[in-house]
Amino acid sequence: MSKNTKKDRSPGRAGRQNARRGPTSRSGSGRAAGAKKSKGSSSKPAAAGVDVPDILKGRKQLTADETFTFGCHAGLPCFTRCCADINILLTPLDALRLSRRLGIATGEFIERHTLTPITKSLHLPVLMMKMGDDPGKRCPFVGEDGCSVYEARPWSCRMYPVGMALPPARAGVDPKPVYFLFEDDFCEGRATGQEWTIESWRESQGVREREELESGFQGIVSHPWFIGGRLLDPKRMEMFHMACYDLDTFRRFVFSSSFLERFDVEADLIARLRTDDEALLSFAFRWLRFALFGEPSLSVKSGPIKCGRNP
Repeated sequence: MSKNTKKDRSPGRAGRQNARRGPTSRSGSGRAAGAKKSKGSSSKPAAAGVDVPDILKGRKQLTADETFTFGCHAGLPCFTRCCADINILLTPLDALRLSRRLGIATGEFIERHTLTPITKSLHLPVLMMKMGDDPGKRCPFVGEDGCSVYEARPWSCRMYPVGMALPPARAGVDPKPVYFLFEDDFCEGRATGQEWTIESWRESQGVREREELESGFQGIVSHPWFIGGRLLDPKRMEMFHMACYDLDTFRRFVFSSSFLERFDVEADLIARLRTDDEALLSFAFRWLRFALFGEPSLSVKSGPIKCGRNP
């Protein structure tokens, strides 16, 4: 892979794009899609707007029982080569855990370390990891010894060399993920590691334990409301961005506005939301289903409240 070829590790979730190394090339957007090269076309959810057939074109698809060989360690000459010049789309949990690992607020993390691509193909905002300014465009968290934020590494980085794609939302159809392999020419780990199945690889990389929390996000980006190309208005785009990615700002929104005067939230849950980030993220997804799609995922205390549903 040439130095100037950008890789894509986007996730492959329906609703964002449809390929994921998790979120972008390596990334994976959920789960996003398309960059130049592919460490990143990995198993993250893809950003909205990428067609699954395009994502899967030329990729080796894997069934649940099929095995693949892979191993990655500092002894390989290609070590960390896959961590440069790639599009890594971040999931909400990625943004949260990376900001906490770095000891900074979510808003500061977004400002310092991410980009928000704007294209007609995206029906929802996505976050992309900002690469370094050096000629090789290396990930800012990667050094000679490897990843400095390894415990909080994004979904797509965990899943590589496996990618995941989800078909676009269709009424009455529960989308089934399709897994595939990124077969980068530079990667020597494909010939030296142990054998894995999709499930054993996901288990080893700590992906399965994230799924319950991230399922709330998946349910939003692949929501049937988007069937037919419907788009959120700018105000609701901002609501989505805040609730999914800027959790510290969302917490202030809950506790420093009239939010708790308008919505009936259990007292014990309110206490948890003050300090439990993951509980707050799950609650943010509940609120978005109410605010974006008009679903009764939250109860209003009294009087009419606009659900925020687009016309």
